[in-house]
Amino acid sequence: MLHTPHQSPQAAATIPVQRTPERDDQAGPWHAEAVCRRDEAGLFFAPSKEPTAARLSREQAAKRVCARCPVLVECREHALVMPEPYGVWGGLTAAERRVVLTRRRKTASASASAGQPSSGVPRIA
Repeated sequence: MLHTPHQSPQAAATIPVQRTPERDDQAGPWHAEAVCRRDEAGLFFAPSKEPTAARLSREQAAKRVCARCPVLVECREHALVMPEPYGVWGGLTAAERRVVLTRRRKTASASASAGQPSSGVPRIA
């Protein structure tokens, strides 16, 4: 389990376990191809009381893993549709995903107000 020098092993144990769908129909078969399945879940999920500098560094490292992943788009869409409240998914942090979801809602609302039918296909902002 990944833990920083200033963090006790007990604190490291509070890192949420990376959720892997139990069945292919919950997230699709993409998760079997995810590069992160070979990495520590601690890279993608914050330990409790993580200092800001450590969080930013960890998130950048996780995003580098995501950048080389063949299923980045599928993972990101899964995290947006579920929605996953924690961790780095599809190269986006939880805060970045909230921004994407807010933009999507505004776009959908504007389209509905203008009387334009939605395509039904979610777009990555």
